[in-house]
Amino acid sequence: MPEWLVLLGRLIGYLAPYRARVVLAYSAMLCVTLLTLIVPAVLAWVVDVALSDAPASAIGPPAWLPGSEAIQTWAIGTGSELLLWAAGGLLALAALRGVFSFVQLYVGVWLSQQVAFDLRGAYFDAVENQAFSFHDRTQTGDLMARAVGDISKAQAFVGEGLLEAINTPLLFLGTIAVLFSIAPPLAAVTAVPLLVLVWVTIRFGRIIEPRFKAVQDQEGVISTRAQENFTGARVVKAFAREPHEIERFDEENEIFLDRRIEVIAGFAEFFPTMTAIVTAAIAVVLWVGGGMVLRGEMTIGTLVGFNFWVLMLAQPTQNLGFLVNRGAEAIAAARRLFEILDAPRPIRPPTDPIALPTIEGRVRFDNVTFGYDTARPVLHDIDLTVGPNQVVALFGATGSGKTSLVSLIARFYDVTEGAVSVDDVDVRRLELPALRRRIGFVRQDAFLFSSSIRDNIAYGLAGRPSSASDGTGTNETAMPVDEELLVAAAKAAQAHAFITALPAGYDTLVGERGVTLSGGQRQRIAIARALVTRPRILVLDDALSAVDTETESRIQEALVEWMRGRTTFVIAQRLLSLQHADLVVVLDEGRIVERGSHDELVQAGGRYQRVYELQLQEQVEASDAARDSADDAPERADAARDGGGT
Repeated sequence: MPEWLVLLGRLIGYLAPYRARVVLAYSAMLCVTLLTLIVPAVLAWVVDVALSDAPASAIGPPAWLPGSEAIQTWAIGTGSELLLWAAGGLLALAALRGVFSFVQLYVGVWLSQQVAFDLRGAYFDAVENQAFSFHDRTQTGDLMARAVGDISKAQAFVGEGLLEAINTPLLFLGTIAVLFSIAPPLAAVTAVPLLVLVWVTIRFGRIIEPRFKAVQDQEGVISTRAQENFTGARVVKAFAREPHEIERFDEENEIFLDRRIEVIAGFAEFFPTMTAIVTAAIAVVLWVGGGMVLRGEMTIGTLVGFNFWVLMLAQPTQNLGFLVNRGAEAIAAARRLFEILDAPRPIRPPTDPIALPTIEGRVRFDNVTFGYDTARPVLHDIDLTVGPNQVVALFGATGSGKTSLVSLIARFYDVTEGAVSVDDVDVRRLELPALRRRIGFVRQDAFLFSSSIRDNIAYGLAGRPSSASDGTGTNETAMPVDEELLVAAAKAAQAHAFITALPAGYDTLVGERGVTLSGGQRQRIAIARALVTRPRILVLDDALSAVDTETESRIQEALVEWMRGRTTFVIAQRLLSLQHADLVVVLDEGRIVERGSHDELVQAGGRYQRVYELQLQEQVEASDAARDSADDAPERADAARDGGGT
C-alpha cells in the first residue's frame, strides 16, 4: 500500500470514536449531492414545457428524471403557468439542500475540531513521555511547529476536507452517470477532456505533495530559529549580534519563501489548465449537442440541462485542485506528526515492576558503561557503591561524565553495559514514576515555569503519592502544600529572604523561564523545589555555581540538616562544596581515577590534591572571612550605637 494512503488512513482513524456523527455528516453530504444532481433535470424539463404550448402533463418529464411519474401527476397548466410552480419547487429544493448543507458543515467542523483535540493530546503525550535522548536531538521550535501548524493542516483535511474529498468524486461520477443516461454519444465525447482533467489532477498531486513537505519542514526550521533567538535575546544583545541573527533568520526565511513560491508556481501551472479543460468540455457540448438538437435527436431543454451538468462539473473540478492541496498538506503534516508519535521510546517501563514502598537510598553502579552514542562511551567500567545516608561528591573536569553518571540513577538514560541498582534492585525493574519521585534533582540550568514562586517551589508536590499510597505510583493524590515545609525549604536554600523582599512575596510571578530573577535566585528556588519533596536521594548537579562564596557557605550549612537521612550526590567545581562529603569520587574521561575522603585525597598527592592547592585554600580563607564578618556584625552595630550616644 502506498505510504500516502497509509498516512491518510491513520489520520482518518481518529474519526473512529465518533461514528454516529460521521454517519450523520456523510448522510447529509449524500443528500446534498443528490439534490444538486436533481436541479438541472428539473430545469431541463421546465425549459421544454415553457417552449411548448402543450400542457405540462401532456409533455411529461423525461424518464431519467428522479420522481418523473410523481411530477407528471401534479404538473398542470401551460408552460408559463408551470414557471411559477417550478420556481416554488426550486426554492423548496434549495431550502432543503440548505438544511442538509448546514448539518454537513456543522458536524464536519465539529469532527475536525475533535480530531485536532485528540491529535494534540496524543502528540503532547508522546513528547512528554519521550526520554532525555529524544530531547537531546530534537529542536524545540520544530516541535512547536508540528504541534501548531501540522495539526492544523491535518485538522483541515480530516473534518470538512475529507467530506469534500468524498463528495467531489461522488458528484463527479454522479454527473457522468446522468450524462450517459441522457445522451450516451454526447457524454462519451465530453468524457475525453474530463479524463484528461483527472490525469492532470493526479499528476498535480504527485508534484505538489513533496513541495508542501519541504514548506512545512522549513517552517519548523524558522520556528526553531525564532524560538532560540527569543529565548536567548539577552545573549544576542550582550554580544551585539542582532545584525548577524537577523541575517541568519532572513536566509532561512528566504528559503521558506522560495519553497512557498514553488507551491504557488504549481497552482499557477495547473489551475489554468484545469479551467481550460472544463471550457473545452463545454465547447464540445455546445458543438456536438447543438447538432443533435438541429437533427431532432435531443430537445433544447435536454441540451440546456446537459450543459448545466457539465458546467456543474467545473465546481468539483476546481475542488479537485483545492482537495489535492489539502490532501498534500495533510499527508506532509501526517508524516511529520507520526514521526513524533512513532518515535521509539528507549526508556520502557518494566512489564512486571517491583514495588519499593520505602527506599533506604543504597545506590550501586556495577561495571557500568554508558554512551549517548553506543559507539562512543562517555563512562567506562564504573564500579561504585554508595550507602544509605552518605554524601558523595563527584569531581572532575567538564565532560568527565559526572552528570551522565547521576542521570543513570533516575533512568534518564539506560546503561549500555552493567547495571545501576537502588536498594539492590536494578532501576530497570522499578516502576519509573515512583523511582523518580524519590529522587530530587537540582541542575545547573535551573528552569522555572512562568508561574509564581510558590507554585515553582511546590511543583514537585502535585501528584506525589499520598499517605495511603503503596509507593508504586498508584493511588496518587495531589499533596496539599505545607506552607511551613515550603518556607523551611526556601530558608535552607537561602531563598526566603529575597523572596519575602519582593512586593508579592511567594506569589511573585517569575516570568518565562524565570527571567525576572537572577541566576543565583533561580538556582536557590530550584534547590527549594527539590528539598520540599523530601526525596530519599538528593542530587545537586553544580547547583551552587551561580551563587557567591558566602551564600554557598550558608547554603552548605543549612543543607546539612536536610541531607541527614538522605543519600546525597554533590557535583561541583568548587572544592568548598565537596570537603565535607563522606566520599569524594574523582572522574577523568569517564573513569574513576581517585576515591576517598577529602583529607585522604589531599594527602594522596593526585589530581584532587593539585586542584586543592590551586583553589580551595583561597576559598576556605574567603569563606572564613565572610563568616567572621557576619559574626562580628552585631558587635560593630552595638559599638556604633554606643559611640553615637556619647
